[in-house]
Amino acid sequence: MQFDPKKEGKRWYDQAVRDIDDARYNLAGGRHNLACFVAQQAAEKSLKAFLITRGEEEPWGHSVAELCRSAAQIDPTFTELQPRVAPLDKYYIPTRYPNGLPGGIPSEAFSRDDALSAIGLADSLIQQIGNKLSPK
Repeated sequence: MQFDPKKEGKRWYDQAVRDIDDARYNLAGGRHNLACFVAQQAAEKSLKAFLITRGEEEPWGHSVAELCRSAAQIDPTFTELQPRVAPLDKYYIPTRYPNGLPGGIPSEAFSRDDALSAIGLADSLIQQIGNKLSPK
């Protein structure tokens, strides 16, 4: 079976949309650390969706900032987005692992405000990427 970048990119984008919904679900349940992590994952997957759709078969990495830099090589508007969404990277490890924090545990370290911020950043990115992937 031949690799179809548009079809594969859509799969990644659809999962990003589901993930941001899951982040909201975790927020509603008071699972702020998980909401932050899942928002980061949604942003990461949406960027990978963009890169895959534009022909990159296996975008590597988990850094939203780095994936944004890669996307900027294809579409310069990502240069402006990169500093805005880069804060999502801080939710990749400390939201899950106690040794990613100087003390305490992730479930106690992240607040509702953290989750709202993470979801807002990721949701905005997902929408902008969705607009770029939509056929004109």
